[in-house]
Amino acid sequence: MPAIFRPSANLAAAVTLLGLAALGAGGVAWWWLGPRTDYARHVRWAVDQPVPFSHEHHVAGLGLDCRFCHSSVEVSATAGLPPTTTCMTCHSQVWTNAALLEPVRLSLANNTPLVWHRVNDLPDYAYFNHSIHIAKGVGCSSCHGEVDRMALSYKDKSLTMQFCLDCHRNPGPQLRPRDEIFNTQWHRTADTPAPEMLLAEYHVGGRRLTDCSICHR
Repeated sequence: MPAIFRPSANLAAAVTLLGLAALGAGGVAWWWLGPRTDYARHVRWAVDQPVPFSHEHHVAGLGLDCRFCHSSVEVSATAGLPPTTTCMTCHSQVWTNAALLEPVRLSLANNTPLVWHRVNDLPDYAYFNHSIHIAKGVGCSSCHGEVDRMALSYKDKSLTMQFCLDCHRNPGPQLRPRDEIFNTQWHRTADTPAPEMLLAEYHVGGRRLTDCSICHR
């Protein structure tokens, strides 16, 4: 009786089984690693806004300080968003007829706020206070990146719990002098005070963040 399968069928079966195994392993790897990638977390994805506000133009180009728009960042848990009147401080004089700024003019005329879309969004169970981080020497760019180089705003860091824990377990290297907190281009140099000196200046230490109880309130 002649053989049903040719000898090459053994090779084809082995290749097929190996391919299925590789496909299954790849699927499991993607299921596990996919949500942990920057792509899944939308890192460096520009967020559509009602007005394409450019930090690059306003901060790097015109020299606006972060606190001109985010006025509550030093005293509140939230950095705050500027009211339309803040925008119109300048734009009642410049670019007064620009179509790009029509939503801003309508917001003022109708007394309705602009609805900005959140760029950095933490889970509801995580508590973050901007003011205490600013008071303790953490610069804006440590979490938000070089915002003054962003033509359109995007999330620069993953902002995962691991990201926070890495800093809280060793905060010294992340601290900077008070006059450099809002400088998004600041980098540690040989003249920068040592981390130990900054820890002492800001009275940071004595309690290490080894669990999630501080953020998970």
